Amino acid sequence: MSEELFDVVNERDEVLYPLARSAVHRQLLLHRAVHVFVLDSRGRLLIHRRSPVKEEFPNVWTSSCSGHVSAGETYDETAPRELAEELGITGVSLERLQKFAACAETSWEFTVLYRTLTDQLISPDAGEMTAVAWVSPGELDVMTVADPDQYSPAFLLLYGWYRASFA
Repeated sequence: MSEELFDVVNERDEVLYPLARSAVHRQLLLHRAVHVFVLDSRGRLLIHRRSPVKEEFPNVWTSSCSGHVSAGETYDETAPRELAEELGITGVSLERLQKFAACAETSWEFTVLYRTLTDQLISPDAGEMTAVAWVSPGELDVMTVADPDQYSPAFLLLYGWYRASFA
C-alpha cells in the first residue's frame, strides 16, 4: 500500500504540490485537516482518546473526529469521509464553522472545524481511538482547565474558540 499524499500549501492555503505524508510531517510543511464536533440532542460533545500508536499526540483526548485532507480533496469532502471512517456516522448534515490558520498548535495544518448534531449509534475505529466520551460543555470546560496536557493542542485551540463563540 502506497503512502498517503497530502497537498502542500502556501501561507494563503493555496495548493503547491502533493507530497507523501511522512515527508510533509518530517519537514513541518503546511497542509490541511478537518475536525468535526459531534453533539447529541442533550448538548453533549463527543470526544475521543487517541490511540497510543498515533504519530502525533498519542493517548490524549481530542475532537470527535479529525483527519488530513488528502491530495486533490477538499475540506468539505474530507469531513464526511472522516466522520464515516472514524465513527461510522453517515447521512448527517455538517455545518462548517470556522477555518483556522496553520500554526504550531494545529501541527502546521490549515484546519476547518465542522459540527453536526446526531443521536446515531457510533462505531469508533479501534485503530484511531481507544475510548470515547460524551461530555457536557460545562464538564469539558473544567476538565480542560484542570489538566490541559490530557488534550491535543489543536483540540484546545478549536474548543476554546467554539466555547467563546457558542457559549
